[in-house]
Amino acid sequence: MMEEANEARSPGLSVSTHSIRVTEAVRDGDTVIFIVISQKLSGTGEYHVDRTYDDFEWLQQSLFCPEGVPGIQGVIFPPLPTKPQVNAPAKVLKQLGFLAMGKDWQIYCMALETYLQQVAAHTTLNKNPNLEVFLTSSEPPGRQRVRKGIFNRLSHAMEGIRKESHKDVDEFFQTERDNNLTLTGCSKSAMEKFLDVVMTEQKISVACGHFSASLHLCVEHQDDSVALAFSKICVKLSEVIDSMKKNLDNVAENDMSTLGLGLDLDSRYQEAEKEMLFRRTCKLVELETASRNAEKAKPVKKATMEEVKNTVEKEFDNISGVAKQEIGRFQAARVMMLRRALTLWCEKQLHTARESSSLYSQHLQAFRDMEE
Repeated sequence: MMEEANEARSPGLSVSTHSIRVTEAVRDGDTVIFIVISQKLSGTGEYHVDRTYDDFEWLQQSLFCPEGVPGIQGVIFPPLPTKPQVNAPAKVLKQLGFLAMGKDWQIYCMALETYLQQVAAHTTLNKNPNLEVFLTSSEPPGRQRVRKGIFNRLSHAMEGIRKESHKDVDEFFQTERDNNLTLTGCSKSAMEKFLDVVMTEQKISVACGHFSASLHLCVEHQDDSVALAFSKICVKLSEVIDSMKKNLDNVAENDMSTLGLGLDLDSRYQEAEKEMLFRRTCKLVELETASRNAEKAKPVKKATMEEVKNTVEKEFDNISGVAKQEIGRFQAARVMMLRRALTLWCEKQLHTARESSSLYSQHLQAFRDMEE
């Protein structure tokens, strides 16, 4: 989940958690290849691996279905970003939101980097041997076949029944489910509204670019003093409008790489918590069914039904125990993440504003010099 890696070293990993980077995305036809770099703990160099989105999906699926990990269904898994689309229509790109914006997929690379760092920082998930394979192996792991895990089977089996509204036996989880339902909608709405702001900034930037270019059409190459003065004003005004365009580009880029990315991550994590709570609810329904079957079972099947009930009850208790710990860490980490995104957003925008103010002062002085 969204938790800080308190240690540079994660159990079972030969790389430093903080050093994991997704440095660039390279297009190969309709496929996007991501370059993943991590620092060796031995200090003798770095791992450089090429990974496609299919490889990331392989890793996520591997995390879903480890064997011998009690309560794994209670984990809030770091959410993998939606699959990138190359040459996709505007409707599809809108589903990616901030992740489809920026130059050369850099925003998307930042989202994948955050995903890998949070998997590596998770005290349960970082013990999965497939994470080490993903980060260090020169072979593409995504080409290996991964059996479908229990989460996939649960998802397909229970999807039509929709057990989200099933009453919980634990007030803590019922309250958390209600809060999550509200926050999921609010987080998504906040992300979409902020996305509209950024897209508007980009539209204004494009308009400024057109206006700046159009002003050059007013320039006349004549000896007439009035026409010459007017042309100079048009050229200078074009420079001012072009500075406004660059400022808006920087503001939009800051919005995307800080608060925009933070809101997108928060929205995806709310969905991840919702999925965890749904898995626990499915197990609760399974336990209630097993309990009823045990009560109604005939003497010849009584022992078998009781054994099934006890097994399911133990699984449910393990899931609930892990889920409570995950929710506690998630809530604390969510506040820290949003605060960090807001702080970085303010710092970058303040820096951009200072640079723009200095540039506008130079333009103003240039206009005053023209008057003289």
